[in-house]
Amino acid sequence: MSMEFGWWSKHPERGKIHVRAIVHGGNLAWYWNQGHGRSWEPHEPSTEDWDQLMYEAGKRVPRRLLSPKQFAAIKSLRPADS
Repeated sequence: MSMEFGWWSKHPERGKIHVRAIVHGGNLAWYWNQGHGRSWEPHEPSTEDWDQLMYEAGKRVPRRLLSPKQFAAIKSLRPADS
């Protein structure tokens, strides 16, 4: 399974950033970008980022873009403290 999720978020120090979460082969990678022409940098997800990822993934299940099994796999990647 390879799936990409992205959204815009407000960061207290960086301002408006584009957050991207890429799920591939049971691994999850987080990146952020601040505008066009800038490279993607690794991102340490916050609780709000995890909540947004669950929301975005949940929207894809009813439209059959993501199976319930894939959604459960993404949920299992979330650490217990987030």
